[in-house]
Parts: sequence; structure tokens; C-alpha cells
Amino acid sequence: MTRTAPSPDQPPRRPLVAILTGAGISTDSGIPDYRGPNGLWRRDPEAEKLVTYDAYMGDPEIRRRSWRMRQESPAFRAQPNAAHEAVARLERSGTPVRVITQNVDGLHQRAGMPERKVLELHGTVRKVTCTRCHARSSMEEALARVAAGEPDPACLVCGGILKSATVMFGERLDPQVLGTALGVAKAAEVFLAVGTTLQVQPAASLAGVAAEHGARLIIVNAEPTPYDELAAEVIREPIGSALPRLLAGLAEHPSN
Repeated sequence: MTRTAPSPDQPPRRPLVAILTGAGISTDSGIPDYRGPNGLWRRDPEAEKLVTYDAYMGDPEIRRRSWRMRQESPAFRAQPNAAHEAVARLERSGTPVRVITQNVDGLHQRAGMPERKVLELHGTVRKVTCTRCHARSSMEEALARVAAGEPDPACLVCGGILKSATVMFGERLDPQVLGTALGVAKAAEVFLAVGTTLQVQPAASLAGVAAEHGARLIIVNAEPTPYDELAAEVIREPIGSALPRLLAGLAEHPSN
């Protein structure tokens, strides 16, 4: 596809920047990752049962433990860090930005990214949903009920089992959200994969889709990923310093 260069009196055209983020972007906010060297799944393999759909639905004790885990989750105390703020700053600069996140913490939105520009592949921890009638309500309200003595609060609408509005192991991703993310990956001219091991499918495949459709793929992650060889640039520096510098450069030189 041939692109027409802007005339001298026109500002340079700003490319669509897609940013796929994983747990690594939120570790500076005090939220531990899952699969890194010190990740939760490596430290406590049993913890994975708490977010596995069949185990959660079939065992009341698993649900009670899950609610206790949510009460203690650092996600509700966490604040956006320099990396989240840099993403929001890039969007405010006039650059077309879409965030595709594997995280459920809502920190991109709290940093100032418009909700409509954030695709939450794995849902959000800030809402709960009924597994029977699909009514949604706030996690804050559900946790208040747990604190008041309900160890496994039921849906107030139909009495069904409540769960976090996140995608548990054994559940499918929302096909509409995934389809929109796929469209963004195909349209992006710059695609950043930040703080993700790129091992969880189908989210990880978005990096490959973007590269196949001509995007400049940049990977910012502490550990190697299966997509490193497709990347135009791989950055191993700490995300909190590397990403703001990288995004500032994109804002200043949008056509690069």
C-alpha cells in the first residue's frame, strides 16, 4: 500500500499504536506477576485452583478461599505507575492509541486512558458477575458482604454463584473483545508488547498477527518471548523507565 507523504504545511500523520500489556507493566504498582521467576503460580501452584472455573464452581471451599484472596488483593490498593501514565500521555498527545491488556487491574483507565480505548481481554477484577443470570455489580459491594460475614456471597438477583468478572482458566475470552483486538492488531503500524511473556493464547498471537500485517513490533519484557525473532526491537530494561522513554520518542517522532 502506497502512502501519500504529508505536504510541508501539514503535521505528520500519526500511526496507530497498539500496546499489548501483561502483568509486568503493573509490578511497579505492587501487583505481582504470575509466571515470572517469582510469580504467584511458581510460588504457590495451588493458587491456580482459585481462578480455575470448574474448581471454583464445584467446591464451596475454593470459592471461600477465592473471596479471602480477593480481600487481600493488592490490585484494589494499587495506583498507576510511570508506565501506565506514559501510555495515557501518549494518547493525550494526539497519537491514535489502543491498549489491549491481559491485566484485570483497571490501572490503564485510572491513569487516564479512555475506557473505550482499552480492551480488557481477561475482564476486570473491579466487577463481579453472576454465573447464572449474568447480573453484574461492583466488587467493592461484594467484598463488603464478605467482610460482614458472608464467606461466599450469592447473587442478590437470583441466588446464583458470584465470581469476579475476570476470565478464569477454563473459560473462553469474550469473542467480541477478542475480535476487536484482532482488528486493532491488523491495523496497527506500531505494536508494542509490554510486560508479557507472550505465552498465553490467544492474546499472545496478536503480536504475530501485527507483525504479519506489517506493524513494527517492539517487545519490552524482562524475559525472552516466543515472538522475539519477529520483533524490530527487543528491550530488556525495566519497564518503568524504558516505556516512558520509548513512548516519548513515538510522540515526538510519530512517523518513525
